Amino acid sequence: MSPYDVIKTARLTEKGTVLSEKFNRYVLVVDRRANKIQIRKAVEELFKVTVTEVRTMNMRGKKRRQHRPDAGRSAHWKKAIVTLKKGDQIVLT
Repeated sequence: MSPYDVIKTARLTEKGTVLSEKFNRYVLVVDRRANKIQIRKAVEELFKVTVTEVRTMNMRGKKRRQHRPDAGRSAHWKKAIVTLKKGDQIVLT
């Protein structure tokens, strides 16, 4: 997988903003098949930073109901919390 296939997008939330300001951690949405080593290499290659730690978790899709009695489901996805070396940062704008 190429780095562009591994990293899909960054999650810009209040919790993620606090993590990035206090602990230099960034929350990313990644491919469900990617492992920690692939995520580390992709972040280092795309953003030119040094990664010290990668934590991953599989997130379940939420049940959604749209004008019908039976509920559907949004897609499952994988979250990665990436910790960078002190002094490095990713600019998310």
